[in-house]
Amino acid sequence: MKQRDKETNKASSSKGSEKLSDDEAVPAVVEGVLGRTGTKGEITQVSCRILQGRNRGKQMRRNVRGPVARRDILILRETEIESRRIQKRINKGGSS
Repeated sequence: MKQRDKETNKASSSKGSEKLSDDEAVPAVVEGVLGRTGTKGEITQVSCRILQGRNRGKQMRRNVRGPVARRDILILRETEIESRRIQKRINKGGSS
């Protein structure tokens, strides 16, 4: 019986951010496409607003792989971690 209690405590506790299971996924609507990132430009950074859950109404940046457009619905597993801003590239020695 004590072993079961330990297993349930391990499963329910999370370190750092609030991890969500597949049943607790949170929808978010894409409000804007910010740019392309990744080594080959395969990742799109978007601005989205959380629609449900504890962080409802929060606006955040997320990286998305695959086709995405404004007003699309994303299903997020977690809503605590936000993506870093895309750095502007500076070409040294290039004419501008």
